[in-house]
Amino acid sequence: MSEAARPGRVAGLILVLVWLSCAWFGSWEWNANNATRLFAAITIAEDGSARIDRFAPLTIDKAQFGDHFYSDKAPGTTLMALPAVWAAEATSGMRSADLSFSPYDPAADRFLRLRLKLATMTGAALLTAAAAVLLFDLGTALGGSAAAGVFASLGFALGSPMWGWSTTLFGHAPVAALFVVAIWAVWRGTEGTESRVGLAAVAGAALGWAVVIEYPAAIGGAVIGGWALVRLWRFPPPVRARAIGAAVAPALLAGAVLLGYNWLAHGAPFRLGYQGVVGWDGMRQGLFGLTYPRPDVLWEVTLGTRRGLVWVAPVMLTALVGIARLIRAPATRDVGVMALAGAVAAIAYNAAYVYWDGGNSTGARHAVPALAFLAVGLAPAWQAFRATEWRVLTVALLTLSIAVNLVIAAAEVTSGGTGAFPLWSDVIVGRFAGGYLRTLPNEWWGWSAWSGLGLYLLIAGGLLVTLLRTLQSIDAGGNGQVGARARHGAGHVEQPVEG
Repeated sequence: MSEAARPGRVAGLILVLVWLSCAWFGSWEWNANNATRLFAAITIAEDGSARIDRFAPLTIDKAQFGDHFYSDKAPGTTLMALPAVWAAEATSGMRSADLSFSPYDPAADRFLRLRLKLATMTGAALLTAAAAVLLFDLGTALGGSAAAGVFASLGFALGSPMWGWSTTLFGHAPVAALFVVAIWAVWRGTEGTESRVGLAAVAGAALGWAVVIEYPAAIGGAVIGGWALVRLWRFPPPVRARAIGAAVAPALLAGAVLLGYNWLAHGAPFRLGYQGVVGWDGMRQGLFGLTYPRPDVLWEVTLGTRRGLVWVAPVMLTALVGIARLIRAPATRDVGVMALAGAVAAIAYNAAYVYWDGGNSTGARHAVPALAFLAVGLAPAWQAFRATEWRVLTVALLTLSIAVNLVIAAAEVTSGGTGAFPLWSDVIVGRFAGGYLRTLPNEWWGWSAWSGLGLYLLIAGGLLVTLLRTLQSIDAGGNGQVGARARHGAGHVEQPVEG
């Protein structure tokens, strides 16, 4: 294999490993957040209507306008699930009207589970895998080596709750993945002497669709958009105008999809599902439940034992060192400030939300978009911890994080309860040790839960070993292209020219 081809092989292995890891495990199809999105996708696919009237008694997450019920969620993940719902109907020939729905009806369970699995495999799992590949590219540049890129990629995708949430129809993981796409596109599109209009369009599309998935994504999107303008400012006005126009156009298209959905579903383009939410009185506080960040909740979503991010993603502690390193270096200061601002904004949003704990959630699920910003600091942290003893600690933290999130993903990310330390009591002891796992083989092929987990470990272990061997060959070969790209992407700036 040529030296130039090895980074491409690493990227391919990351894509397969992360996608397989997310697709292998599952989430309960009757969870209210999963179910309400599935019900909306099913009724759109089967009836051309977003009304979920006959499913309304089966979920606590719903909106009511007049005499009709709808999903109360932003429509992004529902719309992304439509191809999977259509494919399932086409291949099975079965429609929801053929079944008498209840949460304990095996036929209804399998009907929903199939559509959920196909939707997550082609939606959240694929987006997370793509984001992991782009983090490898970004991390290779910011960290100065392919090893730094792999550390960032795996830390984000498998060493954090991104893994577990990518097995669901919740919007948290797709939003974080789209933030990574946008960050990468802005960074790569504004390096050197030219602004690449195509990448500006990618960034705009990613940020626009993130808001269609989750409305609060506008907060993190504003941070990335502001950073993009700062990066563009050194280019001549015509170049800036073309890049801004290229970014705004797909974002407006995503907005048009949102307004069109609202019009068709709710009868008015600016009527959101949350305006008709049923049974959640807290949503009437402030702006749909959003008030101000509370200090006690800030503690809970970061270091608290019930929902703290540090317990479900300990590797992200190193990201703080990496972000500080980026901020100290003039060439990367803007990247570090963006990463810090985005992470703080996402965590502050979680602390300002009335339902901040997210119900049955392992970790602070509303803070998951912060992981996209924190992940930017992982590769520079790898570079900072060059001494052997620090490098060993860094690898140990990544290994621990991956192990924790393997348990979470296998036992289901929504299994965290209300105990003092639910990661241990509910997830590790209550579900994982008890063999209550959701894997492809035990849910679909009749295998035992442990056999399904064992097969995953065998396949994923082989992919990981191949990845590490390829990575070792890059380091041993001193790949010049990787090193050059790292130096260039980490802040080498020439005088901009008209492009």
